[in-house]
Amino acid sequence: MKKNLEVVGKSVIRVDGFSKVTGKATYSQDLTMDNMLWGKTLRSTKPHANIKLNLTKAEVIPGVVRILTYKDVPHNHHGVVFKDHEVLSSGRVRSIGTPIAFVVAETEKIAVEAMKAIEVEYQELEAVFDPVEAMKEDAPKVHENGNLLYHYKLRLGDVDAAFKECAVIVENQYKTSMVDHAFLQPEAGIAYLEEDMVVVCAATQYPHFDQLEIAEALEVPTEKVKVLNPAVGGAFGGREDITMQIHLALASKLTGRPVKTVYSREESFVAHSKRHPMIMSYKTGADKNGKLIAMEAKIVGDTGAYASWAINVLRKAGVHATGPYEIPNVKVDSYAVYTNNPFAGAMRGFGATQTPIGHEQQMDMLAEKLNMNPLEIRFLNALKKGSKTATGQILEESFPLKECLEVLEKAFKKDAKGVE
Repeated sequence: MKKNLEVVGKSVIRVDGFSKVTGKATYSQDLTMDNMLWGKTLRSTKPHANIKLNLTKAEVIPGVVRILTYKDVPHNHHGVVFKDHEVLSSGRVRSIGTPIAFVVAETEKIAVEAMKAIEVEYQELEAVFDPVEAMKEDAPKVHENGNLLYHYKLRLGDVDAAFKECAVIVENQYKTSMVDHAFLQPEAGIAYLEEDMVVVCAATQYPHFDQLEIAEALEVPTEKVKVLNPAVGGAFGGREDITMQIHLALASKLTGRPVKTVYSREESFVAHSKRHPMIMSYKTGADKNGKLIAMEAKIVGDTGAYASWAINVLRKAGVHATGPYEIPNVKVDSYAVYTNNPFAGAMRGFGATQTPIGHEQQMDMLAEKLNMNPLEIRFLNALKKGSKTATGQILEESFPLKECLEVLEKAFKKDAKGVE
């Protein structure tokens, strides 16, 4: 059967491989057009504030074509799930990096000069940066409807009764930090008009979502928006949310000319989403032989000022909180919480990468208390084909965790003997 497969089991040449390794690939910052303008985004330097703008000095700088504010945006909201982002702030910023204005000028240098000439009056508001504090009733509100965005619950068996049967119990709290994707190519793009259609060329993971969000913001039919995806210089989830796409499309539509922007590394850091920081409290119990009996976890995820994919991420974190182990009694609560930090969203693993920091250290500590080998306790509790997960899923496909552990065990034994 393998001989009939075109890809599986064979070495297939990547269609974009040659152009990338030879430097011939075209990335969005490589694009240029005749009569092209440059755009620069003015961003908030405060995490939470009411703002007023004075454009007077910036608008009279020679070469400045237009400065866009929220008043120029037909529909000033966007977001991959909830439309809680503003295209340009209408008067309140909720995190450092929030876009306030978009300067369009004849050259990049002039655009930067004008951006710096915009006067921003900040009336600072009380901010909250700890998601646990943000869950309290008296915490500053990031959005009017409150800071708790999402609560996922997982219940299996009777956890309270099961802990009473445990020979050993370990409890601890684990924290993971905010992580930037740090892709090699910072955000860049160009927009131009084809008759009555606006075309946006930008490296993205979701050109179809971008098309919808641009069309909604401009209040035009989706067929009047075209999104072209040049070579992508890394993404890892960080290009799933809109950054400059709506700014460019609107600027080109209003000026009638091509408009380009290229982010610096510093701007990239504050413009796109991050991996969710999480605070994870674990309680895990086992019998005297190391068999897991119960696990309880509380996971608080900091989604920053905007929702992005927080619901999906914290749901997956809750689902994967038990790790790859059979546990008959489980209680998990995971929360997505707004703060005034930069917003978090998609990043490789979608919440499943943070929880191993907790459940694997719990396993190590249980093994230590029981005087067991850390691999032995994992062999004893590992999910296998036919196992039922805490969410009720029957694993009908291959689940070769034990085989993987056996390979590790052999490698450890060889290393211990000094055998290469």
